[in-house]
Amino acid sequence: MIRTLLDHVLTGTPKVFGDDGEMSAIAKNMIDRSLMLGFEGLEGNQVADPLHHGGRDKAIHLYPAEHYQFWQDKYPDVSVLGLPGAFGENFSCKGMTESEVCLGDIFRIGEALIECSHARQPCWKLNHRFGKSDVLKTVVKTGKSGSYFRVLEEGLVQAGDELIQQEQPMPDWPLDRLFGLIVGGQHKGQGAELKALSGNPALAKSWRIRAAQLAGA
Repeated sequence: MIRTLLDHVLTGTPKVFGDDGEMSAIAKNMIDRSLMLGFEGLEGNQVADPLHHGGRDKAIHLYPAEHYQFWQDKYPDVSVLGLPGAFGENFSCKGMTESEVCLGDIFRIGEALIECSHARQPCWKLNHRFGKSDVLKTVVKTGKSGSYFRVLEEGLVQAGDELIQQEQPMPDWPLDRLFGLIVGGQHKGQGAELKALSGNPALAKSWRIRAAQLAGA
């Protein structure tokens, strides 16, 4: 059973990000008080691109604190890696890596109950934020993606709360395996598995659609 402390809670609002004036809320600030975690996400947190971010399947983004050493070693000159939030995460903690957390895992955090819906599919914004051309490619290669959660029960959460695993209904689907199939190019010969994923209600809708596409490819 996973039981760990939530080290940091972070929220952000859209700001000019891209060279063409595109907005993003990837830059987040640590919050040292309790916040309401609702079905659409944390109180005070916003997204700039609701087509690809936010929504119930992406209410919370968690990035494992253990991964920061890898990125700091790779990019020692990237200042945003000195603090949590470099990846736009809402939750930062240890003990929740992609090999430890599985699809459908349910956790109690403060007053809220959350369920793992999928891993994160990286986009160009990580390259731009770090000022490096290969961040996205490295995430895909290493699987250091982080995870997304939907909210089953709303409630107050804050840094220092325990994340306590309540259920792990699909131990055969750790996020690193799931990420490999849907994003990492490991889908060949996995038609049965992809078909099953396409009908799995625990999986985020966008990834169910992608699983169906890959199964038929």
